[in-house]
Amino acid sequence: MTKKFDLIVIGGGSGGLAHAQRAAEYGASAAVVEYGPLGGTCVNVGCVPKKVMWYTAQHAHQLHHVADYGFDVEVRGHDWAGLKSRRDAYVKRLNGIYGNNLDKKGITHLAGSARFVDANTIDVGGVEYQAERIVVATGGKPIVPDIPGAELGITSDGFFELEDRPQRVLIAGSGYVSVELAGVFNALGSDTQVIVRKEGVLRSFDKMLSAELMDAMRAGGIALDTGVIPQSAEQTADGIVLHAEDGRSFGPVDTLIWAVGRSPNTETLDAARAGVDMDQWGFIPTDEFQQTNVDNIFAIGDVTGREALTPVAIAAGRRLADRLYGGMEGRHLEYRLIPTVIFSHPTIGTVGLTEDQARAEYGDDIKVYESAFTGMYYALGDDKQRSVMKLITTGADERVVGCHVIGEGADEMMQGFAVAMRMGATKSDFDDTVAIHPTSAEELVTMR
Repeated sequence: MTKKFDLIVIGGGSGGLAHAQRAAEYGASAAVVEYGPLGGTCVNVGCVPKKVMWYTAQHAHQLHHVADYGFDVEVRGHDWAGLKSRRDAYVKRLNGIYGNNLDKKGITHLAGSARFVDANTIDVGGVEYQAERIVVATGGKPIVPDIPGAELGITSDGFFELEDRPQRVLIAGSGYVSVELAGVFNALGSDTQVIVRKEGVLRSFDKMLSAELMDAMRAGGIALDTGVIPQSAEQTADGIVLHAEDGRSFGPVDTLIWAVGRSPNTETLDAARAGVDMDQWGFIPTDEFQQTNVDNIFAIGDVTGREALTPVAIAAGRRLADRLYGGMEGRHLEYRLIPTVIFSHPTIGTVGLTEDQARAEYGDDIKVYESAFTGMYYALGDDKQRSVMKLITTGADERVVGCHVIGEGADEMMQGFAVAMRMGATKSDFDDTVAIHPTSAEELVTMR
């Protein structure tokens, strides 16, 4: 006999779990299908272990500056293996917490991979399950380029499997994964190279952020080469060498990391059997209410091709449950003014339009404010790192439509400013707010 539910969620990552749990709180009978550990990319090979590594690198940077404050500290090395063990144990505890939360809410956990039988039925390990509604939240995975020798490299998933820190590292990619991993390796003492296909890193972000980060990376000792299109990789006696289409070669290195993008986890879904449309890359398009072209099938998170951020998936999943099971008609996530942070060194916080986007949307009806300074943290030493901030405004009232920060504290200060922008804050609102002194954040309310 086929087991039936009100809801089946395919994918036990942040978005899928958030949706299933909110739906269960409203009384829906729900099941979550997941073939791996609960928590998805974020908990297992993304945000959580990445932030642990960022903290590790941050400690290394702070140790570099403690003498400026009178400390005589001797650092005798770093225990990568011990760190990995503690980090993995922390992630495993989180996996258990997610499982316990499902049990508490009466949600069935189906361990395995799901494939569609029809629009209301899935197969998991040869057993069929039916539901009134099905939500696809299968997330994504790192891309490995289709070139000779690509298998010699690892992805961000493989980064978290490293038992020892490689001394020589080459990272291919220009996005947030590339710059974040580069910052970790560099801070901990690895010889770190980054190659990008075009003119710089973080090309979808404001140009100021990209330029400042590249300067900081190079100043910190990271070798950064642009215009590099990988052609092949080979294993030599001295390490891995990457060859580019223009004849340049990079290496030899101990570890090559591919950070060239992510693709959706949809190839084993048999979505066509349910009539679900996918685009040319395998992403599942939805409308503003997360609905696919099939009435009872929805999709949330990275699999939709929208902003690949854990809080976005969670917010979309909860709002979908509010609408479908909580009686909140029209409830949905607005994919605008979404704040995000790049855990590079230095950190980046950003929300709203880039300057180029603002000019494209508002023409000349914008005004840009910028501030560059060295934070007080570096006041007593010779090794300094500057912070840069930009506010983009539009209209006679100078409504703030873009806020971009690179520098110490950018990660923590951005949340509050994002709230203000969603409420329609203007430059005068910022100016009329009393500054907190001495902080870096005060620069955002004192710009002229």
